[in-house]
Amino acid sequence: MSTNRLYRLVTRLDNFSEMTGRGIAWLTLAMVLVTFGIVVFRYVFSLGWIWLQESVSYLHAFVFMLGAAYTFKHDGHVRVDIFYRNYTPRQRALVELLGNLLLVLPVCVFIFFNSWDNVLHSWIRLEGSEETDGLDLVYVLKTCMLLMPLLVSLQGIANILRNFLILRGDIEPETPDG
Repeated sequence: MSTNRLYRLVTRLDNFSEMTGRGIAWLTLAMVLVTFGIVVFRYVFSLGWIWLQESVSYLHAFVFMLGAAYTFKHDGHVRVDIFYRNYTPRQRALVELLGNLLLVLPVCVFIFFNSWDNVLHSWIRLEGSEETDGLDLVYVLKTCMLLMPLLVSLQGIANILRNFLILRGDIEPETPDG
């Protein structure tokens, strides 16, 4: 595959992570508004609904699980950089390439395949809340266990290809400032 095609693929994968992450970020606003509504209904009107409280947990799960690839793209994950910060850009590219290839992708594959049966059975049963008035969408929530590793894998592939291009000297590494 040519350098231009690889670079376009990296850009498309990065853009996909960016687009999904920015879209998912709006769920944080919904989460705040729903939480505010719960507090107002409970303490002002003495009303409460289990489905509304569960919706906050759903939104929280969606934000963290579906936003993981966006966080990964923006290097917002935890890193112990005792040695890494002193590496040259090429050494960093090698560490990133190997880390994504040997750690990120295998972990994503492991999560995906170990979640598959659980999610499948949840969909077959159309699993709902254990609470009487809860949300009957547990199967949708559990689907995040498959979507998260897929999204992170796509970003991992983008990272692998980008660092491969850096190591080949086809593109310049990004500076720490972006």
